[in-house]
Amino acid sequence: MNPCAVPTAVPDVDGDKRWLSIHRRFICDCREKDPDVIFLGDCIFETLQDTDTWNQLFAPLHCLNFSIRDDCTEHVLWRIENGALDNVNPKIVVLHVGTNNVSNSAAQVAEGLLANVAKIREKLPGAYILLPSLLPRGQQPNLLRDKNAEINELVKEQTKGLDRVQTVAIDKGLVQGDGSISHHDMFDYKNLTNTGAKKILEPLHDLLSQILNENELERDLTPSE
Repeated sequence: MNPCAVPTAVPDVDGDKRWLSIHRRFICDCREKDPDVIFLGDCIFETLQDTDTWNQLFAPLHCLNFSIRDDCTEHVLWRIENGALDNVNPKIVVLHVGTNNVSNSAAQVAEGLLANVAKIREKLPGAYILLPSLLPRGQQPNLLRDKNAEINELVKEQTKGLDRVQTVAIDKGLVQGDGSISHHDMFDYKNLTNTGAKKILEPLHDLLSQILNENELERDLTPSE
């Protein structure tokens, strides 16, 4: 059985139950707030919440960010199965997870991502599901960067034809001409700076805005009961 597609809670190695506490806080947010967009994933989007670009572009869109730093596909899947998307009805779910599955093959990670997509669809039948590409990582070309690129291609191919599921490339402009990644874009060659965040978030924001506007138009054109 593919471990990437089996719902798994993060072990409480430190003994402070932080991961479970964060998950429970997200569940409380679902009960108390009414988001149009939910971000679900790992360190890439967790760190983005503290950037100027996030505050400028996404805070006005009524977003909740349910991302946890070290999560893998199986951890997000567990969170979805255990209440992360209950009592809430967003128009869009943005799923970004897989870069932390370093010990799994590209095929396994892609299958784990698709298991998350299926579970989101089960919980939220009418929501759009956006899948931003996994970002390149490491200062110089390396096997993990190659694997993330392969995962992106597999997910893009395997989601073709799925209703209201769309992949979006957000990795443009991070890798320089010599194959390196600058610390000005990724401070640790994995997570984004404000400069790097602007490069990847602006195209994502444009797509989110387009879908939300189309949703509003559809609602306006729907005859009243």
